[in-house]
This record gives sequence, structure tokens and C-alpha cells, in this order.
Amino acid sequence: MNLNETKIRVRYGETDQMGVVYHANYAVYFEVGRTEWLREFGLSYAVMEQEGIMLPVISLQINYKNSARYDDELKVITKLKKLPTASIEFDYELRNNSDEILATGNTVLAFIDMKRNRPTRCPKYLLDKLQNYSL
Repeated sequence: MNLNETKIRVRYGETDQMGVVYHANYAVYFEVGRTEWLREFGLSYAVMEQEGIMLPVISLQINYKNSARYDDELKVITKLKKLPTASIEFDYELRNNSDEILATGNTVLAFIDMKRNRPTRCPKYLLDKLQNYSL
């Protein structure tokens, strides 16, 4: 699994008075893509938290190319950038139905041991699932 594609429909509440998506919502769209990417591995944030690991975002970059608008159907393309260590990094593309790139982005999330509230290495169960993953 090299990437995940997730469809999202722009809701009215995500736009400004001109029907253009408010810039902060792009980060939310990337989070949806990342969550679905994990789900394809049979994982979820909830399960990871039950195992004592949380994944806060420590870096977020968004490059805006074009505007998303109310009722557009968007495609979030999420790709793991490299095998995780104490952090995990994703690249994103947000495209509309015409396949125009609306935004690109990148996030880095740290693996945090919830008991110690300290960074930790990527859990073995995730690394095991990524064994046959080609970047």
C-alpha cells in the first residue's frame, strides 16, 4: 500500500461567505486522509491510545494552490514518506473532481508513550505491518 485516497465533500460550515473553504480546514482534510491511511492497516488512533501511544502533530506544512469550494468532492491522497522511527511522516495532495491540485502538504507526528509522556519508538506492531511496504 503506497498511498490512500479518501473522498470528502465540502460542507457549508467549512467555507467563508464566498463559498471558499477556510484555510484551517485543509489540515482537517489531511487528518481524515491520515486516519484512513492507518485504517487500511487495521489500525486506529483509538487502538493506539488503548496501547498507550498517542500521535501528536509536531509539524504541519500546507501549500495552497487553488481554492476548494462548497459542495466540491475532494480527494485526499495520503502517502507515507518514509518508514517510521520515533516519528511518522506523511505527504498529502488535495485534488478536486477535475483532478486539479488544490493543496499539498506534509505532517510529522511523534510517537508518545502516554505513561511517561515522552517520545518513544514506533510500536513493533506497526513496523511489522509495514515490513512489505515499498516507498
